[in-house]
Amino acid sequence: MDFDDEKKRGPGLGSSEALPPADWTGFGGASGMEALYAEHRGELTRYLRRRAPRQDVGDLVQECFRRLAAKDSFTRALIAQPGAYLVRTARNLLTDRARTDDVRLQAHHHSFEDDDIAGPDPHAALEAREALRRVERAIARLKPQTGSIFIMHRFDGLSYEEIADAKGITVKGVEWHIAQAMIAIRKARADHK
Repeated sequence: MDFDDEKKRGPGLGSSEALPPADWTGFGGASGMEALYAEHRGELTRYLRRRAPRQDVGDLVQECFRRLAAKDSFTRALIAQPGAYLVRTARNLLTDRARTDDVRLQAHHHSFEDDDIAGPDPHAALEAREALRRVERAIARLKPQTGSIFIMHRFDGLSYEEIADAKGITVKGVEWHIAQAMIAIRKARADHK
């Protein structure tokens, strides 16, 4: 149903439609839902029209009322403001749809910065090789003991205690050698810039 027809006809029954007697109680819970639908459909439709694609409004309105109707009669009786409940349900539906759309979009997203699309950056690779050469030269210029300790820590992954045991020196001595190596490497990097 297109909701533009609502503007032309207006809400409620037409003048030619028969009305039930005033004392008619209806068909139990169904008539209560029909009354809620008649009372809150317009407000809910306007709320959703401002927040959802036009083609989805009818489905969302129906889903809101379906969720309300799915509640048992005791729970429905406890809902003091069914209009507010329907708007909250609509808000939750819109949030769920947005979350689902985000997940779907992220699953199909390919950044041009990804390696599989952009490929390797030759300039960055050249700079990385040059930086590695400078570090290698800086390590080679270190005193043999300092270079050895630095390599054991940085490349072999040994702790200061393990290096101290292996070299027969104190942990403070290991810290001093690592500090000397770091100073030499930082100086080599700074000289390049």
